[in-house]
Amino acid sequence: MGVLTTVKELFAASTRNPNRGGDPTRESEGAYWCHDCGERVLDLDVDGDDAPDCPECGEAMTFERSAASTGCAC
Repeated sequence: MGVLTTVKELFAASTRNPNRGGDPTRESEGAYWCHDCGERVLDLDVDGDDAPDCPECGEAMTFERSAASTGCAC
């Protein structure tokens, strides 16, 4: 049962705090996604208001808002 307990604890820990570090005064509103590559860039990591280019393929990324209840852009 040790493996199941470890996995269970891992999943519980990953959902406890939606603010996982960073500046506590800034809250994420979503993330930029590249649907071709599956690459994700958190909005707080982007300078300016324009969508960034994908670091993998160079195509423009799409902004998607997160659900307010989870704080996650997934």
